[in-house]
Amino acid sequence: MTRRAAWRPGATIAPGYEAIARIHRSNVFDVYDAWSLEREARCIVKALRPDRLAEPAKRRRLLAEGRLLESLSHPGIVRGYETLTRPEPLVVMETLTGETVSHLVTRRARPLSAHELAFLGLHLASAIGYLHSRGFLHLDLKPSNMVAENGRAKLIDLSLARRPGRARPGFGTWCYMAPEQARGGQVGEPADVWGIGVVLWEAACGDTPFGDESVEYPQLEGRAPALRSERRLPAPLAAIVDRCLEPLPGDRPSLPELRQALEPIAGARG
Repeated sequence: MTRRAAWRPGATIAPGYEAIARIHRSNVFDVYDAWSLEREARCIVKALRPDRLAEPAKRRRLLAEGRLLESLSHPGIVRGYETLTRPEPLVVMETLTGETVSHLVTRRARPLSAHELAFLGLHLASAIGYLHSRGFLHLDLKPSNMVAENGRAKLIDLSLARRPGRARPGFGTWCYMAPEQARGGQVGEPADVWGIGVVLWEAACGDTPFGDESVEYPQLEGRAPALRSERRLPAPLAAIVDRCLEPLPGDRPSLPELRQALEPIAGARG
């Protein structure tokens, strides 16, 4: 197979889609701002990097993500427009106008308030609860995988989403995966509750609670620091985030319990 180059502005990505700019590159994927001739509107096109095109597993993973996104309809999950198989696997999604939560937390001079943290948690719990109702786990919740747009957090990457069951060790992102993901084995809904907890901890403190690069998986070496040891926050908020980060899946709250704890905080400003 001849390796194609990255698409330059104005290049045809696929029939009906023209590249405007490449806006992100990961280890596996390229993400493009693109123009849809049919819709007469901008959209996002997710593609495999040129050096990954010959890898069947990566092709299947991208197509699975696209088909899943097309089947979902929730305000907290990016909308999937179309999944193409030719000339190569491509996923077409709606364009979002906000910024990633990671960028938001880094940019702001002041950390998110307790009210804002609670709203973020509620939005994530709603989107993840809907995904669970469709029989899928997310398994890669992190601030860079969600966009803050018009006061709502929206998940933009479902590339690791899968059914509950056994997972290989290290299935996820190093410092964000639940202990059972790092260790490998049975993975269920509590793994995503852990992911929400890590996101809220980082949004509150500006850094992940598991950033020790001297060990392979810091979440297997010890507990997350208690949130109130890092920042003064209402005790109920800190307590529910700490519970989300319990090492044993059965000790974490359910999503309904998490929502019940966050709702009074989200509804009380000041």
